[in-house]
Amino acid sequence: MAAAEIVSYEPATGAEVWRGKIGDVDEVVARARRAWPAWAAQPLATRIELVRRFANEVRKDADKLATMISRETGKPLWEARTEVESVVNKVEISIRAYADRTSQRKLDSALQGTAALRHKPHGVLAVLGPYNFPAHLPNGHIVPALIAGNAVVFKPSEKTPATGEMLAQCFHRAGISAAVVQVLIGGPAEGQALVAHDGIDGVLFTGSAHAGIAINRKLASNPGKMVALEMGGNNPIVVWDTPKIEDTATLIVQSAFTSAGQRCTAGRRLIVKSSMYDAVVSQVKHLADRIIVGAPFDEPAPFMGPVIDNRTADGLTESFVYLLSSGGRPIKHLVRLQEGLPFLSPAIIDVTGMTERPDVELFGPLLQVVKVDDFDEAIAEANNTRFGLSASLIGGTPQDYNRFWANIRAGVVNWNRPTNGASSAAPFGGIGLSGNHRPSAYYAADYCAYPVASTEMDQPRASIGVGLRSE
Repeated sequence: MAAAEIVSYEPATGAEVWRGKIGDVDEVVARARRAWPAWAAQPLATRIELVRRFANEVRKDADKLATMISRETGKPLWEARTEVESVVNKVEISIRAYADRTSQRKLDSALQGTAALRHKPHGVLAVLGPYNFPAHLPNGHIVPALIAGNAVVFKPSEKTPATGEMLAQCFHRAGISAAVVQVLIGGPAEGQALVAHDGIDGVLFTGSAHAGIAINRKLASNPGKMVALEMGGNNPIVVWDTPKIEDTATLIVQSAFTSAGQRCTAGRRLIVKSSMYDAVVSQVKHLADRIIVGAPFDEPAPFMGPVIDNRTADGLTESFVYLLSSGGRPIKHLVRLQEGLPFLSPAIIDVTGMTERPDVELFGPLLQVVKVDDFDEAIAEANNTRFGLSASLIGGTPQDYNRFWANIRAGVVNWNRPTNGASSAAPFGGIGLSGNHRPSAYYAADYCAYPVASTEMDQPRASIGVGLRSE
């Protein structure tokens, strides 16, 4: 028998956080379809005013929302607070992006008429959120969708439903109808039913490549549905000539171990010039050894908390053992720090000697290291993946960076910055298994509305000058 409710647990303690009934997909979608026309008919200025009120509601509830994010994800409170700030900041960024990316235009046309470019909302959009940023990432879909005039059915991750519910309540208190922004509580079955539902006009997804590919396959025969996929990465950091070893190590640790490695932009593969290997790797290990792993509200504040659950921790442990048994050389072992809870130490393993390196996204604090001799080899190794989300070059000359930028296959390319240093004021997305060329963040406006080209005259006026018999 299928479960009748979803229960959320704290990764850091195992305690129950929240429970709620699984929603009815047909009922939720039908309600959204009824509400959508009135919402789409609202003036743009009204929709913008309401999402600004939403930002104010989030500000009022910032401490409560950050606390819930920390409890449900296990991330440190300081990091949860930065996520709440991102939720607030997303509103003004989305307003600017909508004006920039979907502006109305008038052009000259034949016979003294006009040609116009305007944009329309798709209708009812499904937003499927992840657990690692349970407020910020779905919010990055929801706010642009609402500004464009869509209704939204939001299915939060079954691992972080309470945060999703709190986020939706902020929209409702701002004056946006509970039928226009709805939360669908459920697991994978409800997500699959929502994606395939005839009443859904588009699917905006953030999550694993496995789930994203399944969505893409399911909707391949239905080109009428907008599909935007953000599916993570197996992201490279290339370290080349630089005297700043401590700064380099700090950027690597920030890339690999922030959020316990549970970021789609996290650095997964460290590719180091042979002559720098010993200095860089020893400094990275030294800094990783100092990382405080702890519960969200511990003092002193931890750098990273647990991974999301024991199943994830078990999988990462098995992956580390696989790398070891397949030719990997341990630099810092992956260790379960508390029995029965998903706390992991940051881990580093040299995989240079492996004949076949698995091209998978190991979603946790596990950094693989590869030693190379020349820059062309470094770029080839960085591109040795089916993913293409984020990549960083640390060190090197401006000419080196130009070569790196020109040849690396990724949607986010950084120089002397972490792999996870993406700006919400720029497009965010990748290629290959990282996405389907529908970048989010500033470009979310592009997939939340579709362009309509018109030629217009105030009175009908036409003539046929060729090919008619005389009267």
